[in-house]
Amino acid sequence: MKIDILAIGAHPDDVELSCCGTLLRHISSGKKVGLLDLTRGELGTRGSAELRDVEAADSANKMGVAFRKNLGMADGFFQYTPENLLKIIQIIRWCQPEIVLANTPDDRHPDHGRAAKLTADACFYAGLMKIETTGDDAQPQQRWRPKAVYHYIQDKDLEPDFVVDISDFMEMKMELIQTFRSQFYLSESMELEDAPETPISGKDFMEFVKSKNRAFGRRIGVEFAEGFIAARTVGVQNLFDLR
Repeated sequence: MKIDILAIGAHPDDVELSCCGTLLRHISSGKKVGLLDLTRGELGTRGSAELRDVEAADSANKMGVAFRKNLGMADGFFQYTPENLLKIIQIIRWCQPEIVLANTPDDRHPDHGRAAKLTADACFYAGLMKIETTGDDAQPQQRWRPKAVYHYIQDKDLEPDFVVDISDFMEMKMELIQTFRSQFYLSESMELEDAPETPISGKDFMEFVKSKNRAFGRRIGVEFAEGFIAARTVGVQNLFDLR
């Protein structure tokens, strides 16, 4: 397995909410994308881990990714440990992504910052020869270090280092988010019975998502965009490719 982009999220809907428009844009141009969820989101107020497993698989199928894997770390309680680093390193070495998209370094949900640190460090350590891992076939894995790690912006209104135009993919992004029907408001007739309200389950949350992407888009003169924070300085080869 060799892919172009690996998008990693602490929870099964993190990627859809924050960077799936960017993934759709690259998939449409022929790039191969994989998804990795660290947890099953079992602490979510609404739904269950089993239901979110189904929703995540459905979203991945609609998105057209090469694979979606889940590491089964403990939602809310996973820690920065050698064991968890190695789990991510194994996936990186298996699929050899050129670019990794990771959670935001600072956010309302504590899991997001921890996942960002774990992911960024795993990308570095995956390139070290003396860290040994084996694949599912019990064979030694070759070291691999992605060329870049970019952190997608989530709930907090952070300043992006760059934004990606997703205007042509915003409608599909909203459809992918709403695939997680246990988590988000759909309509009066489709709301789950006795489902408790959460900060992301109200009618206004979907408009918040669109407004955030519209605000990022305004910065470069397009309708919608997604924002990213770069782990290192971004270089360009042609000034005319900047917007």
